[in-house]
Amino acid sequence: IITKYKPKPTMGKRRNRKRTRSSPPTNNDNDNANAIASTPPTDTVPPITHEGQMPQKKFYRSRAHCNPLSFNEAFDYPPRPDLFDWTEEHYPNHPQLSDGGTDAGEFSASSAQIHPTVLDVGCGFGGLTLALSALLPEETILGLEIRSKVTEYVRLRILASRKEAMGTGASIAGCDGDGETHDAEKEDGETHDAEKDGTETDATDRDDPNDKRASHRDHRPTHQNASVLRTNAMKYLPNHIPPRSLSKLFFCFPDPHFKKKNHPRRIVSTRLLTEYAHWLKPGEGKLYCITDVRDLHEWHVERCEEHPLFEEVTEEEMEGDECVWAMRTETEEGKKVRDLH
Repeated sequence: IITKYKPKPTMGKRRNRKRTRSSPPTNNDNDNANAIASTPPTDTVPPITHEGQMPQKKFYRSRAHCNPLSFNEAFDYPPRPDLFDWTEEHYPNHPQLSDGGTDAGEFSASSAQIHPTVLDVGCGFGGLTLALSALLPEETILGLEIRSKVTEYVRLRILASRKEAMGTGASIAGCDGDGETHDAEKEDGETHDAEKDGTETDATDRDDPNDKRASHRDHRPTHQNASVLRTNAMKYLPNHIPPRSLSKLFFCFPDPHFKKKNHPRRIVSTRLLTEYAHWLKPGEGKLYCITDVRDLHEWHVERCEEHPLFEEVTEEEMEGDECVWAMRTETEEGKKVRDLH
């Protein structure tokens, strides 16, 4: 049975538009128009967030995932990793640069040795990137993100954290997506209000032997070893990272790509695992994966077990690794999963 529908006629009445003939412009009108056109604009639109201020997340919201295979936007990348100077924009005050002398040759040699050693692929809003900079002060942390608005948020967040750590009186109060004001360090999960005020914390938090934050409470992170780069990791990572240079590689809550035809888009595959092994340090580098989708977790385990260059670490090593704790508590998705329990 085929039923045809006819569109209903419009119920509203047509408005009678009164048309008047415009009068010809006078000489005074022409003079005023020329004066307005020749006057340059005095008011410029200010940026949403000034550098050094903590950005508000509600202004930098974006889609949760992006198809990296069909993303054709142009990216700047070097022909070879050794032609990229990481100290120019990303790590201008890296801790390892302070050990060099005043000689320009020594500074150039030390800056050439600085490159990312820990990658947070798909860093999102930078919670794990900043947490790793505090947990791993001897490493160089780099967050990779393909979305432009999110990358700008993380960049401003890192700059604000650096300025606050230097004690220059930067304002670090930010807002989350719901508009609630909070402290930037509280968003990172690094400190509590009781610790900042010098009051005594709860006994369960103070005496818990499994609390991984105790290892870096005695020092304040400067975040000079953390940065973010907007790029497509599935295409241009070989242009930025030299081989056998990474100690840790993180994939936190990647796009599951449920459809079977979209499985080649997954960030963990047999082909990509071979490339990851090319960048990780032999016998030392570790690959971290976390997801809240059981099917994707089984996919990760199956692909890593089948690959001859990777082996699974023991449960004892995972429980003793503070980076595993950071993945579960510092990422935005990890906080949502934790709140559900």
